[in-house]
Amino acid sequence: MGAGLGGALRAGGARVVATTAGRSERTRRLAAGLELLPGLDEVVGAADVVLSVTPPGQAVAAARSIAEAARRTGATPLVADLNAVAPPTMARVAEACAGLPVVDGSISGPPPSVRPGARIYLSGPRAAEVAGLPWGGAVEPIVLAAGMGAASALKMCTASVYKGLTALVTQAMRTAGQHGVLDEVLADLARNDLDNVAGVRVAATKAHRFVDEMQEIAATQAAAGLTPALFEAFAAVYADIAGTALADGEPETADRTLTPAELVHRLSPGK
Repeated sequence: MGAGLGGALRAGGARVVATTAGRSERTRRLAAGLELLPGLDEVVGAADVVLSVTPPGQAVAAARSIAEAARRTGATPLVADLNAVAPPTMARVAEACAGLPVVDGSISGPPPSVRPGARIYLSGPRAAEVAGLPWGGAVEPIVLAAGMGAASALKMCTASVYKGLTALVTQAMRTAGQHGVLDEVLADLARNDLDNVAGVRVAATKAHRFVDEMQEIAATQAAAGLTPALFEAFAAVYADIAGTALADGEPETADRTLTPAELVHRLSPGK
């Protein structure tokens, strides 16, 4: 997602800098089209706006790293946290930024490098500045009238439906496979456009990242006075999926030709 957003901004005419220091070979490959600098200090020192796009569990640590780089360099960039976190976690991110201006943001949709049209929801006093970046039509920025935490809350609500449905379909397929009714279950789901087999395949490669996101959704619902039990259970489901053979590999190279039966086989415990 970070590489996709960077590519959209670069296509829109912005200078986009990033660093892959300490990152994986996959990250280096995805970021190859951006202007890569030696480290975070150089990125923070050069940027007017820093976009933080990390797994949810790393959002606060990333904010601390950005703040430390800002102290070392004397820079004061606007930090846009675009991570899938609960509003209380977003408050911790803002605190970790140690006085830097912060915008609360969230992303809905696939990376623009996969399909244009992702939405970025933004809230906070300087949200319009991030919305005004040259997204080149590949991203639709939406400024929310509510204050800090609103964009994160929105993401927690929409992700609860999108990723919750994917987990439900995955578990239904696994159960159906055990009972010998997989084809019939998928045929019935197809009547209501719920047979998202391709989504099950790709989500498996991201399951380890979804665990923290489900916990963030649980915390958001608990803060709203609702039980956190539902999405704590979804966190356990994704943790289980992450340990199966279907979770191996990368989202970009996920084999979308696997039959439903093959998917279920690779989703079996110990496979």
